[in-house]
Amino acid sequence: MKVCIAEKPSVAKDIAKVIGAHQKKDGYYEGNGYQVTWTFGHLCTLKEPQDYAPEWKSWDLNYLPMIPSSFGIKVIENAGVKKQFRIIQGLVTNDAVEEVINCGDAGQEGELIQRWVLLKAKSKAPLRRLWISSLTEEAIKEGFANLRLGAQYENLFAAGQARAIGDWLLGMNATRLFTKKFAPPKTVLSIGRVQTPTLAMIVKRQKEIDAFNSEEYWELKTIYKSVEFTADIPRLKSEDKAQSGLSFINDREFEIINFEIKEGKEKNPRLFDLTSLQVEANKKYAYSAENTLKYIQSLYEKKFVTYPRVDTTYLSEDIYPKVPGILQKLVAYQPLVAPLLMKPIPKSKAVFDDAKVTDHHAIIPTEIFPQGLNLDEKRIYDLVARRFIAVFYPECKVANTNVEGKVENNGKDGNLSAINFKASGKQILEMGWREVYAKDKQDDKKDEEEKLMPIFTIGEKGPHEPFIHKGKTTPPKFYSEATLLRAMETAGRQVDDEEMRELMKDNGIGRPSTRANIIETLFKRKYIEKKKRNIIATQTGIDLIDMIQDELLKSPELTGVWERKLRLMEKGEYELETFKQELILMVTELTNSVKKSYFRPIASHTTKTVAEKTVKPKKEKEKIVIEDSTCPKCKEHKIMKGKTAYGCANFKACGFMIPFEIGGKKLTDNQIHQLLTKQKTTKIKGFVDANTNEKFDAKLILDTMFKLDFER
Repeated sequence: MKVCIAEKPSVAKDIAKVIGAHQKKDGYYEGNGYQVTWTFGHLCTLKEPQDYAPEWKSWDLNYLPMIPSSFGIKVIENAGVKKQFRIIQGLVTNDAVEEVINCGDAGQEGELIQRWVLLKAKSKAPLRRLWISSLTEEAIKEGFANLRLGAQYENLFAAGQARAIGDWLLGMNATRLFTKKFAPPKTVLSIGRVQTPTLAMIVKRQKEIDAFNSEEYWELKTIYKSVEFTADIPRLKSEDKAQSGLSFINDREFEIINFEIKEGKEKNPRLFDLTSLQVEANKKYAYSAENTLKYIQSLYEKKFVTYPRVDTTYLSEDIYPKVPGILQKLVAYQPLVAPLLMKPIPKSKAVFDDAKVTDHHAIIPTEIFPQGLNLDEKRIYDLVARRFIAVFYPECKVANTNVEGKVENNGKDGNLSAINFKASGKQILEMGWREVYAKDKQDDKKDEEEKLMPIFTIGEKGPHEPFIHKGKTTPPKFYSEATLLRAMETAGRQVDDEEMRELMKDNGIGRPSTRANIIETLFKRKYIEKKKRNIIATQTGIDLIDMIQDELLKSPELTGVWERKLRLMEKGEYELETFKQELILMVTELTNSVKKSYFRPIASHTTKTVAEKTVKPKKEKEKIVIEDSTCPKCKEHKIMKGKTAYGCANFKACGFMIPFEIGGKKLTDNQIHQLLTKQKTTKIKGFVDANTNEKFDAKLILDTMFKLDFER
């Protein structure tokens, strides 16, 4: 007898049907020499702190850090889970079992789920692995014909364990540490290996927006032959200069000094990985990352698309012969497919590349065309199907036009004075892959047509219509779910080029399958909220990040390094024990550092979003102009007022700031002024030494908090 374990009942049913296990039993199917059972996702989990030591049940700083000598697993406390585990345990430990076939999701998490169950059940039977990229009957048959040895996936299992252990070590210890040290009563400050740096990115953007000071600017523009030209000079800071420029170009002819048309190509879009699909669905339909994952997972389980939790945009070369068959089955897209099937499908390295595919290829349709989908599933399927078609179309050919002109004045003294202008436009010569999106892009086509240029001749002159454009500089944009997903994928760095993003994925934070859950967790814990499509950091989220001084906890780049190590572990190039020891050292150092903090705020404050504070600012009468003070740290720059603090004008280099409030206690302007000028002030109630209960004065608090070197 062979025992197959799937990750959920519906998948077990599909597998049982294909391999002939038609007899339904309690918790499994049987027949044709097979028993097919299932988990419900995770049946087992890492043990909780109190399972290692009874005293660890208490949230007490004295018991931190919690470092188990070895990590253990246990069955999740749920009656249904326990029953199913006992069924699986009975099947896999039966003496009649020839082998166990791991039919879990073909990925890191799927490997971990099944291996933990088999470990806990103490299975000793030989292990094989079913590794498939879709749940179609053909894929399942092919997978069973080519079962792999379970030992091939030891590295994948090790990486899954390392991820779980790392999350336990940091999450359990740091959450208790910061909660007990800094949080008001009945408040939990949640810290996570991926969650915290993600929040840090949002808070950083929030602060950049809050600190941004919009400035007015003026530009010289003119219209010649219905084309708008902009002066090729820096934006003007004063209206007087703009008026002076306008006076210069008024009543003088406009001359064309350069005109060129360069033909170019727009590369085809790449196939979807999970993140790029979530990005596109958020942009087009405002779907959350979590909902997009739910819809594409449903399509996968209904056998309409391939495995979705992937981070590659390439196909393996063995898929190439199957492409015409898949295209033929896309019955609703035949007007777009027909031109492709009239000639051989191109085998581009931008689509087919074995070196860029590890466990799974990009998300594509299967040979089963869907019926009976709801609207959301239809939309997601349409994105996948059109992208699959588009990659095989020719590149889009365009003509990029650049024009330069000038207005000059040949003065009496013979000196030549002129202002140059520029304009550019684009014309699509051959639609190529854009044909697949023609209906969706009607508005874009209108925009492009408006940019079409007439033919200019170098040296031609004529009258024009000059004017002044007044504008304002704009702050950085809030993150949307789409841009946040991209930022997580590239560890916070702004990368637009698809090829460069592909290279950076190893250093991204989180995995495609977990990023949606991380974002949702931040929403649920009220660290962030959504205003239309904008993601806003709440004051609670900002306070949490401000409180964390250790960059390891909140740096996307450093967290990206951890992710890269986990990927190296999958390849057998990094050891689980090494990764674990690195995290133990980090958690130990972090715990000791935070424990030695001199103070902790004991007051709480009402959570309010920065967006709300911006809309409804509190008006306060300031008796003292604090901005006149010199920074006491660098002693060079002036103090500036921000949204939540006073700080050095050269903050990036100096780092000095004094918040308006500390632990819910508002500093008066007099106190702040005295701190800046005299380095002393009256005592501020509400701060105590955790060991002696001695009250600290504000000077000592600020010395400790910002590491100032005031003379005592």
